Amino acid sequence: MPSAPVPRLDGYSVQIKNLFYVFVGYSNLDHVHSHVDVYNFSDNTWCDRFDTPKDMANSHLGVATDGRYVYIVSGQNGTQCRTAITNCFSLDTETRKWHRLPPLPAPRYAPATQLWRGRLHVMGGSKENRHTPGLEHWSIAVKNGKALDEWRTETPIPRGGPHRACVVVNDRLLVIGGQEGDFMAKPGSPIFKCSRRKEVVYGDVYMLDGEMKWKTLPEMPKPDSHIECAWVIVNNSIIITGGTTEKHPNTKRMMLVGEVFQFHLDSQTWSVIGKLPFRIKTTLAGFWDGWLYFTSGQRDRGPDNPQPRKVIGEMWRTKLHLSAGKSWSTDWLFDRLARS
Repeated sequence: MPSAPVPRLDGYSVQIKNLFYVFVGYSNLDHVHSHVDVYNFSDNTWCDRFDTPKDMANSHLGVATDGRYVYIVSGQNGTQCRTAITNCFSLDTETRKWHRLPPLPAPRYAPATQLWRGRLHVMGGSKENRHTPGLEHWSIAVKNGKALDEWRTETPIPRGGPHRACVVVNDRLLVIGGQEGDFMAKPGSPIFKCSRRKEVVYGDVYMLDGEMKWKTLPEMPKPDSHIECAWVIVNNSIIITGGTTEKHPNTKRMMLVGEVFQFHLDSQTWSVIGKLPFRIKTTLAGFWDGWLYFTSGQRDRGPDNPQPRKVIGEMWRTKLHLSAGKSWSTDWLFDRLARS
């Protein structure tokens, strides 16, 4: 499908009906975006672009939407491995006006964020240094893009860390995958140059019930991180595209994920339903008229090398086919050949 106007790593997205809003992200470590691109699923075109507030984060946000307003929480402002900030905003997608919300109680980097029962919930993530996992869980009442009260403390999440999917479905809040630790700024670097630190990627799944108690659900088929906006809800199941997994046992290099996972909410079981055109992390996923879409992220070095390399803006789609066994299958190549 038509590529995004710019390549994006660690960008964020929300879908509102047929419009797909793609926020900020890195072009490369020395350049970050400060705008939103909009894709129209009805005619498959990138149809609009507008700026974000100057003091809004450029990557590693928390995002959620109520179907009109988009809520933006915390994140990293600037290039390389700068620290997290507390600034929060809302966007009215009909008027394209931004509104400032109360700042988060403490800086958070890529926190799990979702709207649930009239409150914006923010959980986990990394602390200001990008590496130390946070367990704190806060919420604030919101309506029509505005805060109705102040941030309050909720039940801490059982395991901290950034880069997780956070989904509300069937009146339950789920937090899926993620990692502990991330790159940090090199000590004394004037440009906050990124320096590698130990990371632990996991496939843990937690559910928050109506009594505000956390419950552990079955783990993902493999550890998976960098999936904040890589999910969609289809027929009472959650579909997740790509991500990163445990490091290579010999080279200790980061390995990307090429599978498409499905979590069946009725049976609470996982399955692998297909593969992406290549391994890729921080995909931005959408679903429209039977088609599963993803755009942007950082892809692998080739079929035989799962390490990350090129940041892309490509957009792909595949038809999801429902078989008699109630599982889904995907065929990106078939769609590509059919269109050519």
